[in-house]
Amino acid sequence: MPKIIIDERIFSKFPDFKRGIIYVKNINNATMSEKITELLDQARQTVANNNFLEHDQVRAWDEAHRLFNSNPNKFPPSIKSLLKRAPKSALPYINSVVALFNYISLKYLIPCGGDDLDTITGNLKLGLATGHESFVALGSQEQDKPVPGEVIYFDDASLKVMCRRWNWRNSDFSKITEQTKRLIINLDGIGLVSEDVILKARDELVGLLETECQAELTCDLLNKNKNELDLDQ
Repeated sequence: MPKIIIDERIFSKFPDFKRGIIYVKNINNATMSEKITELLDQARQTVANNNFLEHDQVRAWDEAHRLFNSNPNKFPPSIKSLLKRAPKSALPYINSVVALFNYISLKYLIPCGGDDLDTITGNLKLGLATGHESFVALGSQEQDKPVPGEVIYFDDASLKVMCRRWNWRNSDFSKITEQTKRLIINLDGIGLVSEDVILKARDELVGLLETECQAELTCDLLNKNKNELDLDQ
């Protein structure tokens, strides 16, 4: 039975880190939802009318990246990239789940993402890279390796990286598609972001996945007091 594991060294560096977890056991991700489209557009308009790039929750991720020697300007955290893109044009509706990730990220100013569980052979681990892991970025075929000490999210059996630099760039192999049936979703908070914010964002996403995608799911929360979660198959 696979686990979700957050390496204890992450909490040594980032004791206030918390991760909301949604384990989706079955989902219909093949249809487009008018409600999701409207929610995403509303969130995009709110972002366009505000300078959230200077928000404390966003700046906290810049500082977190610097603490593991990553340049957040060269390798921006996902929430920062999304906030830069959103005011310029409508975000593409890749599929309902990805659209919901973007909506929740913009509304709560937190990184949100997920991976197709059926592509993963081991445990899903957030930890520090050794440099022996492999990474192929979304939409690419070129293999790369993380920098030793970099925060990565990876399959600890295959050593394939699902996300580099914590939340900078996603992999191609575990991407969410219309055919995805089982997935793990992460909602991350650091710095001043409270667990209440993460739980509120997680629970809103749970409700939308159930109503708009007919998802069957369970949810949890990981933090310094609980750094592992067994997945019920």
